[in-house]
Amino acid sequence: MEVKVLDINGKDTGRTVQLADSVFAIEPNNHAVYLDVKQYLANQRQGTHKAKERAEVTGSTRKVKKQKGTGTARAGSVKSPLFKGGGTVFGPRQRSYSFKLNKTLKRLARKSAFSIKASESNLVVLEDFTFEAPNTKNFINVLKALGLENKKSLFVLGESNKNVYLSSRNLKASTVVTTSELSTYAILNANSLVLLEGSLEGIEENLSK
Repeated sequence: MEVKVLDINGKDTGRTVQLADSVFAIEPNNHAVYLDVKQYLANQRQGTHKAKERAEVTGSTRKVKKQKGTGTARAGSVKSPLFKGGGTVFGPRQRSYSFKLNKTLKRLARKSAFSIKASESNLVVLEDFTFEAPNTKNFINVLKALGLENKKSLFVLGESNKNVYLSSRNLKASTVVTTSELSTYAILNANSLVLLEGSLEGIEENLSK
C-alpha cells in the first residue's frame, strides 16, 4: 500500500512510503476490535463504588419491638433494609473491571483499526518534525495545514518528543502519542490518524510478530 508523504505545511514532498498490507490492509475483525476497546474502557474504571450492607450499618442490635401482638410484621433490627437508614440489599461492592486478552488478539484488533482508517482515507503520513521550543500556535498551524483544526486527530511519533507533546497538550481535539502508547481505542476515537515517518517502522515491527 503506497501513501504520499506530506510536510508540515500540508504539501506533497514528492516521496512515498510503502505501508505493509499485513498491517494496514487486512480484513478488519470487528469482534477483536470490540473486545480490545471494551478492555481499554474497563481498565479506566476505578471500581471504588460501595454501599453499606446490613452488617456494616451503624445501629443498635436491640430488637425493635416485641415479636407478637403489634398487628404489624415482626422486626428484629433497625439495620434491616426495610427501614430508613438500614443496609442496602445487594448494593455495589468494590471490584476490578479489568480482564485479560491474549497478545495475538490485541495485535489483530490494532491492525484492524489501522486498516479501517486506511480504507476510510483518514490516514496521513507526515515527515518527521520538531519545534525548537513548546509552542501551541505552531502546532495549530500544522493542524490547519493538514485541514485538521476542527477534527479529532491522533499524532503518532516514532520516539518521545517533549516539545511536540507540550505544544499539543492544551488542545482537546489533538493527542500526541508514541508507538508504544498506541491503543485500538485511541486509533478509532480519532477522526484522522497522522503517522510520522519515524513511527512506521516501529508500528509494523510491533504488529508483524
